[in-house]
Amino acid sequence: MSDGTHLTAAVRERAAQAVIDGMGILTVAAAYGVDRKTVSRWVSKFSGSGRAALHRKAGSGRPRKLDELTEDELSTIVLKGAIAFGFETDLWTVSRLRRVIQDEFRIQLSKNTIWRRLRDAGLTYQKPEREYYEIDEAARKKWIRYEVPKIQRAVRKHRAILYFQDESNISLTAFLGKTWAPCGQTPKVNVTGKRAGVAATSAISNRGQLLFRLLDRRIASQEVIEFLDQMLRHHPNRHLVVVMDQAPPHTSNKTKAWIARQSRLHVFHLPKYSPDWNPDEKVWNHLKHQELAAHQAKSKEELKLLARLKLQSMAKRPELMRGIFFRCCVAELFNS
Repeated sequence: MSDGTHLTAAVRERAAQAVIDGMGILTVAAAYGVDRKTVSRWVSKFSGSGRAALHRKAGSGRPRKLDELTEDELSTIVLKGAIAFGFETDLWTVSRLRRVIQDEFRIQLSKNTIWRRLRDAGLTYQKPEREYYEIDEAARKKWIRYEVPKIQRAVRKHRAILYFQDESNISLTAFLGKTWAPCGQTPKVNVTGKRAGVAATSAISNRGQLLFRLLDRRIASQEVIEFLDQMLRHHPNRHLVVVMDQAPPHTSNKTKAWIARQSRLHVFHLPKYSPDWNPDEKVWNHLKHQELAAHQAKSKEELKLLARLKLQSMAKRPELMRGIFFRCCVAELFNS
C-alpha cells in the first residue's frame, strides 16, 4: 500500500471528507490505495487545521532544480494535454514534457528529475480510459438531475439493494502488466497465442457485494434475463434496484417485458456512451489488469475456471469491492 506521499492536498481532503461523511476508513483507504493509518492521519489533520495541514512539507537535502516551476504550474501543463503544445495526441511522455519545459523555461532536466517533480505534484503514470465522441453531455446532466433522484427514492422506498450491472469479455490473450528487469533486457512471459474468450456478466453493490456469471455464448436478452433472475434468487426477500447501460440486450422488448413482471426488481438505465459512470466497469478492469495479469491459461476451459476462482476471491473481499465501487466518479451519489 502507498503512504499517500504523492497525492495532492485536494485528493487527501476528499478522502478525509469521505470518512467525516460516514464512509469507513478501510473503504476509503482501499479506494485511494493507501494504508488506513494514513487516512486516519489525514482526517485528524483536516479536522484540526483544515486543508492547509494536508499539504506536503518540503524535505531536507539538496535544493530541487526548476524551483520557478511550481507543482500547480506543472499540473496545469499536464492537464492541458499534449495537443495544446503542438503534439499529435494528448498523451504525455517524459520526453514530451521534458521538451515543453525546455521550451517554456529554458532549462535542461534529466528524465529522473521530471519523474520526481511529477510525483511531487501528485501526478501518476496511468492508462487513460476511453471517452466516446458520441457522449451527450446534456443527456448526462439530465440523468444526474432527474434519474439519480428516482434511483435514490426507489432504494429508500423499497429498502432495496442497489446494484450496477455490466458485461465483458475475458480474453485468453493475457494482459501482461509491468515488471522490473535489467535496463535494455526486455523480460518475456510465456502465454498462449490462441484467440478465444469467455463472456461474463456481473453486478456490484455499493455495499461491496459482487454477483457474477460466466457464459460460453454471446450475451443476448435471454442471458440478461437469466442473470437478473439469478440476482433475485440470491436475494429472495429483498427488492433490487439495478442500474445498467442501454445495450440492446438490456432494452429489448423481451427483456423489458420480463422486468415488468418482476415485483421486486426496479431497473434504471445509464445515459448512452457512459461506461465511466458504471462502477461495474471497474470490476472488469481490476480482474483483467490485476487478478488475471499474465495469466497462464492455455484454453477457454482453463480461462473460465481461473476467472471463476478469481471472481469468487474478489466477491469474498467486500472492502476491496467497496473500494472498486467508489472509484467511479458517480459513486458518491449513492453513498448510503
